[in-house]
Amino acid sequence: MAEASFTVSTSAGTIAGWETGAGPPLLFLHGGPGLSEYGRMLTGEIPGWRFITFQQRGLEPSSADGPFTLERHVEDAVAVLDSRGVDRVVVVGHSFGAHLALHLAVAHPDRVGGLVLVDGLGVIGDGGAADLGQELTARLLPGAAERLQQLTEQMGDSPTDEMVTEQTALLWPGYFAEPRTAPPFEQRVSVPAYLGTVASVAEHLAAGFASSLATISVPVISVLGSQSPMPVSQGEQTAALIPAAQVMIIAGAGHLPWYERPGCVAAALADVLGRSDRQQAPAG
Repeated sequence: MAEASFTVSTSAGTIAGWETGAGPPLLFLHGGPGLSEYGRMLTGEIPGWRFITFQQRGLEPSSADGPFTLERHVEDAVAVLDSRGVDRVVVVGHSFGAHLALHLAVAHPDRVGGLVLVDGLGVIGDGGAADLGQELTARLLPGAAERLQQLTEQMGDSPTDEMVTEQTALLWPGYFAEPRTAPPFEQRVSVPAYLGTVASVAEHLAAGFASSLATISVPVISVLGSQSPMPVSQGEQTAALIPAAQVMIIAGAGHLPWYERPGCVAAALADVLGRSDRQQAPAG
């Protein structure tokens, strides 16, 4: 499918993205935070959609500067929708992007028609971050642990983007149910974007963000990999706080469930779209 690139000017710098396809609009929010955009990994899940995605701030071609707060990330997403002439959209968020999608739906309920939350960071406790880190370390491939330890010692209190990118690459196979069959790691990492956004997430969790999920009234499906390093319980607990949420647990899948079980995100999107259309249809 042909792609069209775009840039959006905001009060805090430029946001760059691309879109492809035709049909109802679909906004993708990638994970990280501070990670390069990877929407092309979802190509097989989005036939029949107008797929819109963007590089979150912190890495080029978007602005490398902050502020790296959830509020700013939400406003960047709204700016993208405005620039594309989209009033209301189904949102698919992955990992941190699923958490960001929740903030978008709470802050701008008029802009979101449905949510597909793919193995998202949770809203209880630390969202599952500590469990995720421990499980990824336990899944390291042979030889990776020694290099990871070397990197940790080199980074100290001054990690560079290059160091953290290599660190993430070492952990990458553990995101999959079968680590040895993981695809190549081709992303980049911004340390300032990661640290700033993680701090913002922690502030919101401590302030009780979980209680605001009760205000989300649109259809929601949480797609969870049964063998993800992110605890399935986090996705289930998040869904339980949302009135119209359902849970799909994908057997034999990891943190990127569409990679090991193609079609699972497409099925969730179709379900959310159908329920959203019925919800918006006039009575009578």
